[in-house]
Amino acid sequence: MLKERAGPNIRVEVEENIVEGSFNMVFLGHSISLAYRNHTNVIMRISSADAQDNDPSVLVNGHFDSALGSPGAVSMLELLIVDSGWVPPRPIIFLFNGAEELFMLGAHGFMKTQKWRDTIGAFINVEASGTGGPDLVCQSGPGSWPSIVYSQSAKHPMANSAAQDVFPVIPGDTDFRIFAEDSADIPGLDIIFILGGYFYHTASDTMERLLPGSIQARGHNLFRVIEAFSSSPELRNAHDRKSLADSAYSSGTERGVFFDYLSTFMVFYSKKQALILHSIPMVIFILMPLLKCLLTPESHSLFATFSDYVKGMLFHAVGIILAILVPIIFAIIRLQFARHAMSWFAHPYLAFLMFIPSTLVGLLIPRFVSARRTSTEAPPFEVRFWGAFGLYALITLLSCFLHGFPSTFMKIFGTQSLRSAMGYLIPQIPCLVYSIYFGGLLVQFLIEKMGMMGSLPPPYGYFIPDIVVAAIIGITVGWSVGPLIPIHGHWLATKAVMQFLLHLSVLALALSSQFFPYSTAAPKRVVFQHTVLTADAHQLLNSSYEFSVVDSNSLLFLFKNAPEAANALNIGPDLSYETANQSPRENWLAIFPVSFLFSRSLKFPARSDEILKQYNTFPHISIYKPQTVSSTGSRRIYLDFQLSSLKEVWVAVLNITGPLSGWSFADGALPAPEAVDGGPPSYILRLSGSSHLDWVFWLEASNSEPLRVEVAVIEQQLTEEAKKLKGLFPSWVDIIAYSSFMSSYTF
Repeated sequence: MLKERAGPNIRVEVEENIVEGSFNMVFLGHSISLAYRNHTNVIMRISSADAQDNDPSVLVNGHFDSALGSPGAVSMLELLIVDSGWVPPRPIIFLFNGAEELFMLGAHGFMKTQKWRDTIGAFINVEASGTGGPDLVCQSGPGSWPSIVYSQSAKHPMANSAAQDVFPVIPGDTDFRIFAEDSADIPGLDIIFILGGYFYHTASDTMERLLPGSIQARGHNLFRVIEAFSSSPELRNAHDRKSLADSAYSSGTERGVFFDYLSTFMVFYSKKQALILHSIPMVIFILMPLLKCLLTPESHSLFATFSDYVKGMLFHAVGIILAILVPIIFAIIRLQFARHAMSWFAHPYLAFLMFIPSTLVGLLIPRFVSARRTSTEAPPFEVRFWGAFGLYALITLLSCFLHGFPSTFMKIFGTQSLRSAMGYLIPQIPCLVYSIYFGGLLVQFLIEKMGMMGSLPPPYGYFIPDIVVAAIIGITVGWSVGPLIPIHGHWLATKAVMQFLLHLSVLALALSSQFFPYSTAAPKRVVFQHTVLTADAHQLLNSSYEFSVVDSNSLLFLFKNAPEAANALNIGPDLSYETANQSPRENWLAIFPVSFLFSRSLKFPARSDEILKQYNTFPHISIYKPQTVSSTGSRRIYLDFQLSSLKEVWVAVLNITGPLSGWSFADGALPAPEAVDGGPPSYILRLSGSSHLDWVFWLEASNSEPLRVEVAVIEQQLTEEAKKLKGLFPSWVDIIAYSSFMSSYTF
C-alpha cells in the first residue's frame, strides 16, 4: 500500500526474502551452532527516483517474530517515511526481520544473501527490553561516528557510553552483534525501550501495555537520526569503508564518552579529550596540598597535608562502602524472617523505602562517629572536604569541578553556616538532579529485570536479588548524596536523625514482608515443559510435566501459592526438594543455553494417552545411506532427521557427544565443545525452519567409537490436559509452556 501511494520523487522497492544458512556463535557464554531455513525477511527500500543500486544506504532493522509464548510487533512501522514528503538523499532500507528470537537468524540471512547488504553504511537496530519508556542507546560502534550522529540529531536523546559495558550482564543479545561484529563491521546504534520489563517476553507483552508516548518519542528520535545518517558525508558502502579504513569516519575501534542530560541534550567527547578532562580533578587534588603550603607555609608540611587529604579520602570512602554494606545487611536480616524474597518486585517503591534510609545510615556513620570524638581526633572540615574531592576525582571525576567553588564560600561564610551550606548545594543541583534521574531509571530497570535474571542454587541464590537491589540503591544514593556529606553532614549526622533513619528502615523492612512479590502487572515467570520421551517414530517411552522458575522464589513458593495447580499435580503440603523428583538440566536441552538460568527444577508424572491421540509419529533420526570410511579411519554417517507429525515446531536441538570431527553445517566448522555438569564434551546444534521438511545432513567421526546424538524438539502446541493444567495457575503467574519431544541415538 505504501509503495502504491508513493509520490513521483520517491522509489519504493519491496522484497520478501526466504533465508537459510548455518553458522557458529557464542550465546550467553556457551558455544552453539545454528542452522536455519525458510525464515522470512521483508525488505523495503525507499530512495529518491534517481538513486543507484550501489549508493550507500542506511539500514533500519526490527524483528517481527516473537519469543516463545509471547506476541510480537514492529515499532519501526512508525518510521516509514513515504507519507512524510521527505525525499531521502541516500536510500533507506527497512528490514522487517523474521527470525531474531531464534538467535539473530534473520539478520544473519540478510547479511549473507541480500543484494543490498554491501551498500549499508550505517544501521539502527530497533529493540525493546520492555513495553516503552525512554529509548536508550545501549550499544554503538564500531568507532565513535554513530554516537556523534545520534548526539547531534536525536530530539529526545537518551544514551550513556557506560551502558555498553553494562549490557553484557543482561541475559540476552540483539541483532547489533550481527551487523557490527559477527558478520560485518557496519557502524550503528542499538536502541531499546528500557522500561515495562515486567511484560517483556510474556503473554502480556501486548499493544495495550505500551507506555503512552513511547512510540511517538521513538519516531521523533529515529526519524531525525535517519535524516542525519543519510545526509552525512561519512556514510559509505562496504567497498569505500574498506578502502578508507583510516579515515575520520572509522576512527579505529575507539568509542567516545557520551551521556544525555535529562533527555534534553547530549554531552559527547572523544577518548583523548576524556583523558585530559578526567585527569584535571586528580591534578587539582594533588596540587592543593602544594598550594596550601605556599599560602600558609607555617601550618603544615607538604607531606603532612597530602597525608591528611588521603586520610580524608579514605574517611569518605568508608562512608560510601558502608552505604552499600548496611542495606545489604538489612536485606539479609529481613530474609531470615520473611516467607519470600523480592517483596519489592511488584511494588518498586518498597525497594526505595527499604534501602534508602539504611543507605543514609551507612553513609553518615563515619561522620556520626567522628562528631563524638574530640576536636583533635576528628578530621577537620578541610580534610573531609578535600578527601571527598579526591575520592570523587577517582570515581566520577567530571562532577568534582563543582567542589572547588564552594570551598571559597566556606572561607567567606564559615564551615557550618546555612549560607555556606546553600552556597555548596546550589551549584550541585544539576549534578544531583542528573544522579537522581539516572539512578532512579537504573534501579527501576533492574527491579523489573530481576524477574528473569535466573535462579541460583540455595542457600545463597535466595538472597541474591535482594542483595543486588540493595547494593545498587546504596551505590545510587552514595553517588547522589555522598558529595553533600562533607558540608551537610554536620546537620545530618545527629543522634536524632540516625535514630529516625534506623526506625524508618526497620519499619519499612517489617512492612515489606507483608507484601506479596507478584501481581498481574508484575507476573512471576514460570517455564512449563511437557516432556515426551520417545524411542523411534512410533514408540512413546514416558511423559512428564517439568517446571522451573527464573528468579529466587522457588517452585516450593509457587505451588504453595497456586493450590489448584498443586492439587492437579497431586502435590501435598509437605513438598520438598528432598522428596520431589528433580528435573536434571539435560531434560531442558530444547532451550539450551537458557536452561543455565534454572536451578532445582521439578518434574511430575503425566498421562501419555493424549500424546498418542494427537500425534501419529514422533521426531526421529535414521540413516539414509551407508556410512563411508576414509583411509585415515574417519567415518561419515549420513542422517535423515524427520520432524514427523509435529504441528508447530519452534526449534530442534541436537547434543552430539563422541569423536565428532566434522559435519555438513557451518562450512564444516565445529563450535567449541561444551561440557555440561561434568559430562563428556559435546557439540550443540540448533535447527529451525519449516517442520514438514526433513533435515538431511552428515556427521564425521574421527574413529570407530560411537557418536551419541540426543534430540529435543520444541512443539508449541500443547495437549488438552496440559492446557488445563496451565490454566490452573493464578493470574500473577506467566506460564511459558511448550512440549519437548526427546530421543537419543547411537551411530
